[in-house]
Amino acid sequence: MANMRAELLLNERRVLDRKAFAELVVWRLTGQVLRSEHAFKYRLTLVVGGKCVLRYDNEAGKGDHKHFGQLEAPYTFITPARLLADFWNDVELWRSLHGQRDA
Repeated sequence: MANMRAELLLNERRVLDRKAFAELVVWRLTGQVLRSEHAFKYRLTLVVGGKCVLRYDNEAGKGDHKHFGQLEAPYTFITPARLLADFWNDVELWRSLHGQRDA
């Protein structure tokens, strides 16, 4: 990524309640990220009580994947819009499994 030009598409922190927030960062690159088949670099996280409990990312060399608690699974990237929809669906799933409500 050091040799690529990048355009920041999204850089947002969304507070969900007094203990939880989501951070969303998405870049469009001029070339593919190593082990991904697209030109987007992203990091989407849900932080609750100071701990990251959900994360979607595609760090170089690892490719597209997500972390749900202690579990890590591959993620199939389709579009940035679909990425965001999938992330928010998992945020709602995590919050419902852990008895959290929307702010």
